[in-house]
Amino acid sequence: MLKLIRRTVVVLLVIYLALFGLTKVIRYPEPTAAIKLGLAPASKTPDLMPSHVIKSGTKVSDWQLGKTENPGDVVYMGKTISFQQFLDTTHTNALLVIRNGKITYEYYKDQKFANIRLPSYSVAKTMTSLVVGQLIDQGKISESDTFIKYFPEYKTGGSFDKITIQELLDMQSGIGVSDNYPTGPSGWGVAIAQMYASTDIPWFLMHNRKMSFDPGTQSIYRSVDPELIGMIIKKVTGQSVSDYFSTHIWQKIGAENDATWNVDHVGGIEKTFCCFNAYARDYARVGQLILNNGIVPETKQQVISSSWMQRLTTPVTRLDYGWGYGAYTWHPYPGVSLMSGLHGQFIYIDIPHKTLIVKLSDEPTNTDNRTPLVAAVLKQVSEKH
Repeated sequence: MLKLIRRTVVVLLVIYLALFGLTKVIRYPEPTAAIKLGLAPASKTPDLMPSHVIKSGTKVSDWQLGKTENPGDVVYMGKTISFQQFLDTTHTNALLVIRNGKITYEYYKDQKFANIRLPSYSVAKTMTSLVVGQLIDQGKISESDTFIKYFPEYKTGGSFDKITIQELLDMQSGIGVSDNYPTGPSGWGVAIAQMYASTDIPWFLMHNRKMSFDPGTQSIYRSVDPELIGMIIKKVTGQSVSDYFSTHIWQKIGAENDATWNVDHVGGIEKTFCCFNAYARDYARVGQLILNNGIVPETKQQVISSSWMQRLTTPVTRLDYGWGYGAYTWHPYPGVSLMSGLHGQFIYIDIPHKTLIVKLSDEPTNTDNRTPLVAAVLKQVSEKH
């Protein structure tokens, strides 16, 4: 029995060391960390990867409370259910309804979710858009610029070299890194999972420049596109995306708490296609900024220019579900701009009804196809009053 135990321990150790060596070669977290990341629910992931801090300022924009509302019954997946059933069914951790700048409904599955940073996944793409929009307004970047203008070392001699910032912003680059997210350990080796877990984003991109189509000829959702934008932001500003975001957006909107942005490694590059983590009320402050046409009411400061607001609220192409899309923002319905992320993250901005809804969830990966069904419920709630 002792011999069997020893042999088993030795075999497991050899396997672990082999996997450890492999993860180093492909710039992946060590095996135990990778497994934890792959199996964790969404709300647990912010602390499972290294991150940079997005510091809040000394001036907080306080929320006003409006008349408390009860959303009542909603229609979800063809059935009329109570709103609480909807929250439970869609694994909601936090949901806020804000009308005319006042909180009228606030729900937390557990009070701890009111006081921790929750992940946003692809909502982070819109955060990235806010930054690049400012740099375009300042003339530091042009949408007609190519990626290789800033990173000539990535030249391939092929169509990759023609990719422009505009094509990256509107999911038209053609880079062949599919967004088919894996379910379970069997899919951890696919490119999108490698990029998500990568400890060296430049290395990943250098080895994933193969094209699926010529830039600008199609529109297909690709998380690799905003990652290239993140690299450009760091190059142009000379600082991390987190530090820029902190000074030029987070503090200006009066965020109450520090946020974080997961990176490939400390001092490295933000994963600007995902991995922005914040408190629910602070996410709402970003949504309210867009609802206020880019202006912070307390200071009258224009954080998002009118030209970039036009970009954020105007679809230029159509992607999944037939929804409009542009500058990393979805447009599921007329007058609605949506920041949406994997595992059920939503910042729903209904401009005609002056309503904002934030929904942060722990939906399993295989429920991502329910996004339009959840959005339909948010539409019902938004238009009730």
